Amino acid sequence: MKKRIGVLTSGGDAPGMNAAVRAVVRGSIYNDMQVCGIYNGYEGLMSGDIEEFGLSSVADIIHRGGTMLKTARSPRFMTEEGLNDALKQIKLFGLDALVIVGGDGSFRGGLSLQKKGVDVIGIPATIDNDLAYTDFTIGFDTAANTIISLLGNIRDTSASHGRATVVEVMGRHCGDLALHAGLAAGAESILIPEDDYNLDAVCEKMLAGKKRGKLQSIIIKAEGVDLGVEELAKILEERTGIPTKTVVPGYIQRGGSPSVKDRLLAAELAYSAITLLKEGVSGKAVGVSGRGLVNVDLEKAVSERRKRTGHYRRIAAILSI
Repeated sequence: MKKRIGVLTSGGDAPGMNAAVRAVVRGSIYNDMQVCGIYNGYEGLMSGDIEEFGLSSVADIIHRGGTMLKTARSPRFMTEEGLNDALKQIKLFGLDALVIVGGDGSFRGGLSLQKKGVDVIGIPATIDNDLAYTDFTIGFDTAANTIISLLGNIRDTSASHGRATVVEVMGRHCGDLALHAGLAAGAESILIPEDDYNLDAVCEKMLAGKKRGKLQSIIIKAEGVDLGVEELAKILEERTGIPTKTVVPGYIQRGGSPSVKDRLLAAELAYSAITLLKEGVSGKAVGVSGRGLVNVDLEKAVSERRKRTGHYRRIAAILSI
């Protein structure tokens, strides 16, 4: 059983990170373990920006977006010198294990520490939902709901002006945000990096909708698609004659109070991480698959690519006729 653990958040922030940190801290204390908060991700780990936490340290944060531990991207950590600095601080503060809350880049950092003999557990938190071993990551549901809300507003103004709107959503190389939000919001077309796209088919849907009296069209494009949002809008307008605007919500998608689903997921995964450490297990990433909790080796977690069944894609294509 580990006696003293550290928790950090790394990479892009995601709604629900605070809920995960809270659950790690309180779950550790409940199991008679000391816990330290590490500020500013791996940068804080290397510099010793570390503080012992108590129950009150994480009071009143469960509903807040972002991360109270703050986060930073750290190229220096991936050097031998940076890694050695982190190892020195881990020894100095007497940390027996680390809980890493973040995405695949954060997990790769944890894996490098694991290979140096540090016990590590990863908790997936990224709005991109791009980790293949888990069905969902913390923050994805909140971001998808934020996009749906934005699409409702865009639809209102698009209908008022009789135009189409191309909306580019985040997700890096993964199209889950675009696909889930697009299907849930009733978008006419959804372009994701995992599938080939047919602009003729997109244009045909726009024109068919206009012919039957539809006042607007919403086209969702994931940021990983190789065609730029402005270029796409220009092509669609030239081919259809329908005025086409663009909207790029950007970091709005990463903020906001986490949804119920993300808060529950954070609590489940954080307590699963603490349970593994209590049992002497490390080098794992926790997640959900089907209806249950899972854990896989960190190396597997960062090396697998998500396999898409096309189920949602087929449904979206049918319902958007």
